[in-house]
Amino acid sequence: MVFMSQRNRRHSIVIDEPIRRVEAGPWAIELLPGAAYSVRYVATQSAIGFAFDSQRGVHAIGTDRIRPFDAMPNGLAFVPAGCDVLSESPMGGEYLRVIRTDGTALAGDSAFNNRIDPQAIHLASRMRNALLQASLDDDWESWALNLAERVEGHEAAMHQGSITGSRMRLLDEFIDAGLGSPLSVPEMAQLLDLSEGYFMRAFKQATGKSPHSYLIDRRLAKARASMRDTTASLSQIALACGFNSQAHMTTAFKQRLGVSPAQLRTDSRHSSATDTQHSSI
Repeated sequence: MVFMSQRNRRHSIVIDEPIRRVEAGPWAIELLPGAAYSVRYVATQSAIGFAFDSQRGVHAIGTDRIRPFDAMPNGLAFVPAGCDVLSESPMGGEYLRVIRTDGTALAGDSAFNNRIDPQAIHLASRMRNALLQASLDDDWESWALNLAERVEGHEAAMHQGSITGSRMRLLDEFIDAGLGSPLSVPEMAQLLDLSEGYFMRAFKQATGKSPHSYLIDRRLAKARASMRDTTASLSQIALACGFNSQAHMTTAFKQRLGVSPAQLRTDSRHSSATDTQHSSI
């Protein structure tokens, strides 16, 4: 989910995009690809998380009461040490996890998620891009420390307004069903029975991004899932996800993720082959 944990991952039809991890000083940083998961654990270290995608399922965080959850895209999360966590999602979503491993507690004694913070969004995106590029010489300790400061920051707040979890779910279903064709902001606003101007303001407040930027994120997420779960060509995947061409999709990948779809697919295949070799030993 939303909260940090080791995930029991279902194997895809063809390949699994790997969990990417780097250790820098007292920090461990992981990028978990979107996948179904079911976990229960007691957090031994306080941890920071960032949900790049919408996520939904059930959870019980610091309580024995299991409740449905809707995690907003671009939401910052925190779990303190000692917190009992149960979380399950049939779809999951791409997730960044940052843990301080030297025993030093991070500030805060209450778990939270769905906190929208523009600086946290920027930091998480930089960390994701560096992990996807296997760029291990970047300023990981500084990024992790700055993200921890965002957890402490008083200016960060939870905003949903008119874009609630249930409305986000409806919007995601509408977008996913229509990704192969053009989608417009007026259509999305009409779906939620909001004026275009109000919808754009409310969406930015709830997710930290514009509807257009989020639509690109959804196209990229579907393309990455298709690259994992099918043997379709990149040109076929591009058209199925609403890009004009493979070149258009490649440009979006490089701009948003810092890597090309071909490179990402090759890296995943190499990782899958390595995992198979190791499991057979």
